[in-house]
Amino acid sequence: MTNNRPLIAHLCMFLACAFWGLMAPLGKDAMTHGFTGIDVVTFRVTGGAVLFWLTSLFVKKEHVPKRDLLMLIGAALLGLVFNQCCYTIGLSITSPVNASIVTTSMPIFAMLLAALILKEPITGKKAGGVAIGCAGAIILIATSAAATSSKVGDIRGDLLCLGAQLSFAFYLTIFRDLIRRYSVITINKWMFTYASVFILPFTFGRVSSIDYSAIPVSTWLETGFVVFFGTYVSYILMMVGQQTLRPTVVSIYNYVQPLVSVTVSVLTGIGVFKPSQGLAVILVCLGVWLVTHSKSRRDMEKEMKN
Repeated sequence: MTNNRPLIAHLCMFLACAFWGLMAPLGKDAMTHGFTGIDVVTFRVTGGAVLFWLTSLFVKKEHVPKRDLLMLIGAALLGLVFNQCCYTIGLSITSPVNASIVTTSMPIFAMLLAALILKEPITGKKAGGVAIGCAGAIILIATSAAATSSKVGDIRGDLLCLGAQLSFAFYLTIFRDLIRRYSVITINKWMFTYASVFILPFTFGRVSSIDYSAIPVSTWLETGFVVFFGTYVSYILMMVGQQTLRPTVVSIYNYVQPLVSVTVSVLTGIGVFKPSQGLAVILVCLGVWLVTHSKSRRDMEKEMKN
């Protein structure tokens, strides 16, 4: 079983990113045939809370001190409320192709924040990677600004999706030690609960007034996929993979998302893929690769000791 751990970890990361890649076109379709972005955010957060609480009944219970419970409120705001609201609403405005391309920028934000907050060194490779990744993002946003069709993209949606990645990068940087202290079920159980408390007062009136009988079956299936596979299952798979694989290896799987999303979006006709978007993908992915393969403070300290 031990020998299979790396294989299982790689499989978990691939499936998690493939599910997230599918979530963009499926979620976009659901938000054009019955539900709004706010509706889907509400379903994701409350559905995740219910699923993680049910799962917690079948795993070992962990005691979480009051201090950590309070810290998890901040984690829920950055890791779920701002992240999911910005991404899901952004996806409802822009194309699923652009939304998935933007998600690959998160490691760049994480590295920049690590330098500012955790005092990680800024190497030449890291700075070059950030510059290249930013160039890709600028090309993508410029393409959206000139777009005449939502299938190409919308600058408002692109910026919201970028905001989602920045929010999640803040979450990973600020609460890094906290999320390593407990199991994936415990962390997500409390984070999704707090996120539901923050979001429901603003969205309950809207969600309760939906004419659910008029929602097509296909939209229900797509929304179900977003909640169960794109949220609950993917969060578990990602953290299982993170327990075994190095962060640089984990970040490489970010590239799976746009590949899956672009393929499905183009084949189903809900998105188009232009040469400028292809260039943006190459630049963002190259930037992420350079950033994640640059030396960390720990690497430099080891070299100095040797």
